[in-house]
Amino acid sequence: MADVDRERMKSVAEQLLHENAVQLEGETARVRKTSRHRLKTARFQMNGREYEAIEQNPQKPSRWGKLAADGHQVVQFRDIESNKYIGVAVDGKVTVYGG
Repeated sequence: MADVDRERMKSVAEQLLHENAVQLEGETARVRKTSRHRLKTARFQMNGREYEAIEQNPQKPSRWGKLAADGHQVVQFRDIESNKYIGVAVDGKVTVYGG
């Protein structure tokens, strides 16, 4: 994925988990919590597209959920327009799906 920047995603993941807002490219996105599971989430712009960073639910049975349950810091990234997950950050290491 040419329009995805791993360093920016890493920065967003770290800020999401440790700050009240995400700063990226001169924009500020407030960190919110989902109503049901109280997971942190923030929408942000990257290379002209809108994305959402979402803290991984440790109660999910997926590979990522198990990592979160084991104490790892896991953040998923979703493209708002396509509603597809485009990558994940685990303890600061970003993996882009299909890329």
